[in-house]
Amino acid sequence: MSEITEQVGQLIREARQKKGLSQLELAEILGVTKAAVSGYETGKQNLTVGTLHKVALALDMPMKITLG
Repeated sequence: MSEITEQVGQLIREARQKKGLSQLELAEILGVTKAAVSGYETGKQNLTVGTLHKVALALDMPMKITLG
């Protein structure tokens, strides 16, 4: 996958761990499988904008978009 996907995944993993959630717990909050969360964190599975927004809300992460 792309470098940005891997970087986003690392941020998700760090935020999840800081919040004290397991991959399974985050998966349940998001309504996805544990395998999906693992894929997001390793950069092997792309997130939709909607899923990324759900992740940001669940982990109290800011979501900033810079275009151009």
